[in-house]
Amino acid sequence: MSQAQSSLPQDSLIPVGVSSCLLGEEVRYDGSHKRDRFITDKLSSYLEFVPVCPEVAIGMSIPRPPIRLELVEGEVRLRGVRDSCVDVTEPIGEYSSAISSAIDNLSGYILKSKSPSCGMERVKVYKPDGNLAGFSSPGMYARRLLERYPLLPVEEDGRLNDPALRDSFICRVFAYHRWRQLCAAGLKRDDIVQFHAEHKLLIMAHDEQRMRRLGKLVGSLGKEDLDAAAQEYIKEFMAALAQPATRKRHVNVLQHLLGYLKRDLAPDDKREVLNVIDQYRLGMIPLIVPITLLRHHFRRIRVPYVERQLYLYWSPPELALQNEL
Repeated sequence: MSQAQSSLPQDSLIPVGVSSCLLGEEVRYDGSHKRDRFITDKLSSYLEFVPVCPEVAIGMSIPRPPIRLELVEGEVRLRGVRDSCVDVTEPIGEYSSAISSAIDNLSGYILKSKSPSCGMERVKVYKPDGNLAGFSSPGMYARRLLERYPLLPVEEDGRLNDPALRDSFICRVFAYHRWRQLCAAGLKRDDIVQFHAEHKLLIMAHDEQRMRRLGKLVGSLGKEDLDAAAQEYIKEFMAALAQPATRKRHVNVLQHLLGYLKRDLAPDDKREVLNVIDQYRLGMIPLIVPITLLRHHFRRIRVPYVERQLYLYWSPPELALQNEL
């Protein structure tokens, strides 16, 4: 097993917050749920879910009168649809602060789309007369979450149906969890250097410009305060991975990896790899095909630098993320 492979989650699950209804809990305003099979049946093998329903947590009943985001005197508030005297803006804000210690321990969060509390984006905002306000917003709880935890990987259920967004989110969760483990053990300069080395090609697939900036930052680690440098590094790192990897950038990384084999690979094998990469570039085959072929060759031809790279090994095969890219 390579060093990169050993960095995959093994025995312990990664703690991730999730809107309770997505796990099948009947907590929605009408007493129903929105169970998501990908979350409960696939991701549950790798993630330890911490269910949260902020509306129930502040004491609202099940079922309960619906609420919505409403523009009141220039401020977006969370109010009852039928009774504007119902206003839970402050209780939701207080609850968000009250559970901050629990969220501090999370490595990701999955929110329920379109929810006036939990929607990550594009939640409708209304005027008091019931007409649309002309703009959208995150849900009230989600907005507090995003503002307080800008580094935390956050996604909503609907967007997880997009293969590129799903891949980006799960990749960020795994990477952020690794970073949190390093910090918990006492982050040292060499930890950041090794972390960057392991993730370098993965960053390249998402944001090559930030990869260069991160490389310069790592190269100057001894010249500034370590804590400040670490904060700057992880901020740029998470921003890089938040950019979904594109086919073009994947092709660039695959060709880069092939370069490490050019001296030892037989001509026929090299032509085969080039052909498979080109087929992927043209959209004829999924990413898993060139990835699998390169893994095969790197098992025969040992390259220490590549063995440290998570790019070829980070994605759990059971999730089949690279089968759809």
